Amino acid sequence: MTDTRTPEQRRRIMQSVGQKDTGPELAVRRVAHALGYRFRLHRKDLPGRPDLVFPSRKKVVFVHGCFWHGHGCPKGQLPKSRPEFWVPKIEGNKERDHRAQAKLSELGWESLTLWQCEAKNVEAVTAKLVDFLGPPGTAEASTGVSAGHSVSVDEQTHRH
Repeated sequence: MTDTRTPEQRRRIMQSVGQKDTGPELAVRRVAHALGYRFRLHRKDLPGRPDLVFPSRKKVVFVHGCFWHGHGCPKGQLPKSRPEFWVPKIEGNKERDHRAQAKLSELGWESLTLWQCEAKNVEAVTAKLVDFLGPPGTAEASTGVSAGHSVSVDEQTHRH
């Protein structure tokens, strides 16, 4: 199948895809905050720069885009054009994710991956977060500020 875009158009489209503050990530952050969890964002000192970090619980959450991280859902399907580029690219991303999670585990951190396709289902995200993090408000109440920064509900809803 031939790409309907010129190489320059395709390049601009791909470059415009953000790495932080994506729609699925913001949706997960809203749910976590509404449940009473407090977290830090994108800690540079942790392997893989997790999207949400819960320091007092030593737990992190990654919110992965289905396409970029090779999820098995329909959004995660590889393009039919240029498989010689996309197959190694996505496999490399998956290997990097695996290495980051293994390193986090070695450092005593637990990790959870939530997928872009799951982020739309508030009930499912809620259940996964509570199951992974435990009851809200128990461990986080006494923590101070750490390397990242927390985000209020107002900041989350006003980001683009």
